[in-house]
Amino acid sequence: MRLTATLALGATLATLAAGCGGTKSASTTSTTASAASCAKGSLKLVTPGVLTVGTGNPAYPPWYGGKPHSPWQVSDPRSGKGYESAVLYATAKHLGFTHSQVKWIYVPFNNTFAPGPKKFDVAVQQISYEPARAKAVDFTYSYYNVNQSVVVNNGTKIASVDSIAGLKPFKLGAELGTTSYNTIVSVVKPDKKPAVYDTNDAAVEALKNKQIDGLVVDLPTAFYVTSAQVPNSKVLGQFPAPPGGEHFGMVLAKGSSLTHCFNQAIGTLRSNGTLDRLQAQWLAKAAGAPVLK
Repeated sequence: MRLTATLALGATLATLAAGCGGTKSASTTSTTASAASCAKGSLKLVTPGVLTVGTGNPAYPPWYGGKPHSPWQVSDPRSGKGYESAVLYATAKHLGFTHSQVKWIYVPFNNTFAPGPKKFDVAVQQISYEPARAKAVDFTYSYYNVNQSVVVNNGTKIASVDSIAGLKPFKLGAELGTTSYNTIVSVVKPDKKPAVYDTNDAAVEALKNKQIDGLVVDLPTAFYVTSAQVPNSKVLGQFPAPPGGEHFGMVLAKGSSLTHCFNQAIGTLRSNGTLDRLQAQWLAKAAGAPVLK
């Protein structure tokens, strides 16, 4: 749900990017952090010996899976099921953590990239890299390159639209502070002021109740909305990738000594095919939406 741009990297990070298959992604790792040891016992953690991970609650498929279990609603990120859960556990394993040494905590979306100290070591919550966000926190390399999309109710006027220009007369909505909202404002430029919601849940309800004509969300989330949240809805289409693409990165405190280590781990997961395998397993539907032009 969140915009991206290319950030110039230092020589060390450029080397790591090559190991990531050339994916353009961003990090604000300092020279000190780049040289830091990634041995598990050397990692500076919120709780010694435990990797503390922040994410949203409810935790939704396809990012998370498994039956809900207190305190987690809809899905349980501790399950290892769903794309983000699976990627996080694969990353943690690379860093030497067992499944039981990973602790998940709830962090509101906008708090993940707000300035200041963090109660988590890393946050994983479909957080798109943006230069403004990177001033306050560190971003890892991309673990998923994503497009934005539009969900509509079947049988409505907007449901027959097949172009970006065709969306202009309609009332669109998205979660506040997301690249989904930015897409409405900067790409669609609608005639009507977009509706903005504090949470994606509220935006989904607005679509369900036909208070908005279309909901803009990232593409994998759109397929969950249509399959489980809004009956008789469909993914109208996806927007073309913006220049430089949009990607999700894990988020860490500004200048974290862990960022370099997470970049190494994600680079390995990309180069050995793990990310591709997990995307095929959990995000297969995301390849099927038409591109709006």
